[in-house]
Amino acid sequence: MPLHVPPAPAPALRSVLTALGSPTAVREARTPSLRTAQGEATPEQPLPLHVLDRITPEGVSATRLVGWRFLIRCGDRSVAAADTRLTPDGWAFSHFFEGPYIASTERALRQAESADRPYQARLLSVPGLYMLTLWLHGDTEGDGSTGHPAATDLLVHRAAHRPRGTGGVRCRARRSSPRPRAD
Repeated sequence: MPLHVPPAPAPALRSVLTALGSPTAVREARTPSLRTAQGEATPEQPLPLHVLDRITPEGVSATRLVGWRFLIRCGDRSVAAADTRLTPDGWAFSHFFEGPYIASTERALRQAESADRPYQARLLSVPGLYMLTLWLHGDTEGDGSTGHPAATDLLVHRAAHRPRGTGGVRCRARRSSPRPRAD
């Protein structure tokens, strides 16, 4: 099934294009692969970035849109990513970065393309678990700015690359005490 990627707000895209066109922004970024890339750098695959703030006692997740993330492509490969954030004045460029996030996100998106039903691609940060997942949201018609993980949505942890049902995004606490050894 096709993976739906919502269009980013025009001001968010413009802010990334402006940063890419700024020698200072690119030179000062901690992204050697972006500084040394050959060819034109283009922002692609805009993904809305949501944060899971809390889960209510009723089991309902409270998420909020905090930005848009773009993969930056040079030629035939992605070399970096760019984040934008919402400010009181509108969308603004935040920063460039690189690292394993780039390849793991591309791999997760390719795997999501083969899902048995259509999904809208989003990112979901779960700060309490130090986790960022690809959120495959069932509402393919939404603009990407609102919504909560539904029981039918999938979360793809970018390191494991295995989709998991959200189960309404309920978290279970694990005991941190070690098990007694059976010697």
